[in-house]
Amino acid sequence: MYMDKSQKTRSSTVKPNTIADWFIRLIKGIIIGIGFILPGLSGGVLAVILGIYDKLIQFLADIRKNFLQNVAYFLPVAIGMAIGIVIFSIFVAKAFGIYAAQFICLFVGFVVGTFPSLYKTAGKEGRSPKDIILFIISTIFIFILMIIGDEQLTEVPPGLLVWIGSGALIGLGVIVPGMSPSNFLIYFGLYDEMAIGIKNFDFGVIIPLLIGFVVCVLMFAKLAAYLFRKYYSQMYHFILGMVAGSSLAIFPTVVFPAFRSEQLAVTRLSFTAAFLLCIAFLIVGVIISYLFSKVEEKYPREEIF
Repeated sequence: MYMDKSQKTRSSTVKPNTIADWFIRLIKGIIIGIGFILPGLSGGVLAVILGIYDKLIQFLADIRKNFLQNVAYFLPVAIGMAIGIVIFSIFVAKAFGIYAAQFICLFVGFVVGTFPSLYKTAGKEGRSPKDIILFIISTIFIFILMIIGDEQLTEVPPGLLVWIGSGALIGLGVIVPGMSPSNFLIYFGLYDEMAIGIKNFDFGVIIPLLIGFVVCVLMFAKLAAYLFRKYYSQMYHFILGMVAGSSLAIFPTVVFPAFRSEQLAVTRLSFTAAFLLCIAFLIVGVIISYLFSKVEEKYPREEIF
């Protein structure tokens, strides 16, 4: 959240705390990294949920200010993101395509479990009818966009510029919570090749992705930070809508197709077993997010603004 001027003068940077706090940020980074490449989800959404988003945007918007202190704070997040991306890329290449619906339900449960606190945070500076309308519009917008996109699959041959563009898409997933870069990569037929490239440490894939990601984030972080300072409530309710709409769109685009007979044959699960696993993973996700919030209460984090 954003502090008032007196608070800013007392604390303009984030400082590392205990070893436990360092590992909490590492775990957050792993979760965010998985969100970058998990179809249907957004690393930006998970960054918002985990309390990293606004701090990261402000740091990237003025990267020279308190540079060393902020790097020390975000280092475990960056390490965790790299771990999450690499590990999940290996997992994607081997098993995720088969049980995608079940594992996505796990992350949807994570979102559901933290949505009430997000809604509370969005209203810290008041909540007007316009904010609610913006929330509804953004929910409908991202839902329709993902539904339409799911029906417009297009094969794009991979190459240097394509991978740079793909990295930029992932970067937009940081700046615009609710946008799922992985979904777009799936639509373009690039997702599996990206996952395999990361798993095999193919620098012909990894380096262009990093270039596109860094350039995109640095270009738009300052704009995002300005919008949050100027329109805190509106921006947060817009993001809430993106979170809600993208989470809802996951079901018709990813989860429901998993119950078709041909997909059930691939997973070797009956309809009942597949359905119960989805419910179980959803519940586990909610429980994990609840327990995680309790850990955060025990180890409160410092603010950047």
